[in-house]
Amino acid sequence: MTRQQIFSIVFFALLVLLLYQIGLMFKPFVFSALWAGLLAHWAFPLHLRLTKLFGGKKILSAAILTVGALGIVIVPLVMMGVMLVREAGAAEQAIRVWISAGGLQGLPDQLAAIPIIGDWMRSAISGSGTPGFSLEQSVMTGVKELSQFLVGGMGGLLKNTFALVANFFMMLLILFFLFKDGRQWLSVLYDLIPMEESHKSKILVRLDQTIRAVVKGVLVTAIVQGLLAGMAYVALSVPFPMGLTALTIVLAPIPFGGTGLVWLPVALYLFWAGMTGKALAMLVWGIGVVSMVDQFLRPWLIGQDVQIPVLLLVLSVLGGLALYGLLGLFIGPILVSLLMTAVQIYREEYHLKQLEVSASPPASP
Repeated sequence: MTRQQIFSIVFFALLVLLLYQIGLMFKPFVFSALWAGLLAHWAFPLHLRLTKLFGGKKILSAAILTVGALGIVIVPLVMMGVMLVREAGAAEQAIRVWISAGGLQGLPDQLAAIPIIGDWMRSAISGSGTPGFSLEQSVMTGVKELSQFLVGGMGGLLKNTFALVANFFMMLLILFFLFKDGRQWLSVLYDLIPMEESHKSKILVRLDQTIRAVVKGVLVTAIVQGLLAGMAYVALSVPFPMGLTALTIVLAPIPFGGTGLVWLPVALYLFWAGMTGKALAMLVWGIGVVSMVDQFLRPWLIGQDVQIPVLLLVLSVLGGLALYGLLGLFIGPILVSLLMTAVQIYREEYHLKQLEVSASPPASP
């Protein structure tokens, strides 16, 4: 073994060790960095325009966009928090009035009107056949247990909230530097990739197309779902339809719930208020229209731009959600798209060339 070979082995072993240790150090910030990368890529054309507008001041443009991202998240959260606090007070007052007016005593008769299961629910909630059963006492006991549960879980809630806030501000920090220095970093990484220029360019173009298509698909689908749900809120005279519409748009990308986290409680509220017809209409509209839009519109928008088969796209979204959580909505289709590009490069540069060589006639002696 020559001296040069020994040096190469030691160098690459040291490089792998360093990368492994740095990977362990940066592991807590991976998801923050990925979110920041998605946002930076999506908003980078705006960053270029602002930089040009400010006479080449990249730092000023990066700072404005980072503060803008902070405002886009914080302002709606504060507004929703104020609305929820106000509505919680109104709900508590309404419940007190309802109990004072004898609502609890009349609840069994209201439940008895429900087809099929009404009689069973009436007997269960009225405590027939259960000596010493008191509905008021059961409600008070449930409230007490709920209060104890909330107090007991407050430590974990505060811990999770602190971690969420810390990750969010870490994402903002990474986002600022991606706007400021991201192009230079990408250029360095691009030069380090040991591939032919045409292959690197093809992969980079495919990555750009996929990210933009996925972001567009998620945002457009969320807006359409929110507007469709908002039409129902207005038509059914639900209180605060604009706030509920905004909340529906925000929650739409969340897997395994999404818009149902808003329109389902609305349907339950309508049923509780005695508007059974409106409650059923909200349920039918929510299940048959609002939720179904997500199953068709998002795959169509993403697949149209990146040419991913619908089956692979659906599987990549579901698998990405299972593996990466909400971020898997983006990572899953991106990985499948890159794999398809790699397969295309292999077919064009290696497989087809081998077929051409094997099909060519042997040279005459």
